Amino acid sequence: MNARRAVVAAGVLLLAIQAVPVAHTNPPVESDADAPAAVKAVLRRACYDCHSHETVWPPQAWVAPSSWLLVHDVNEGRAELNFSRWNALDAKARAKIAKKLPEEVGDEEMPPLTYRLAHPSARLSAAEKALLSDWARSLAP
Repeated sequence: MNARRAVVAAGVLLLAIQAVPVAHTNPPVESDADAPAAVKAVLRRACYDCHSHETVWPPQAWVAPSSWLLVHDVNEGRAELNFSRWNALDAKARAKIAKKLPEEVGDEEMPPLTYRLAHPSARLSAAEKALLSDWARSLAP
């Protein structure tokens, strides 16, 4: 009987947490990244869900508690680098991208493993990593 109560309680809790709202935002694009078409294609496929205002929200983004994690990750990604606010980046920010992006892509920190597992098309080939790294380095002043 205790196991049954635990299952019922877990079900009630799961239903109750659905009432906790999270904002799935996609504000207007202010300015898009200035990049060659090949770079842009890779960025759109592997980066834009977390680093732009063009997020494609998957079904699990609407079910708590996974929705909380996804919204948090997108908000954090946009705060770190937002391709939809490209013109807002000053020379210092572009220099930071020029340094960090090649390191993070090369070390496979970006896209994160959890994202690559859920989105196999976001996996980057060696050539795509080199393409992104070369582009990023070109942003240095």
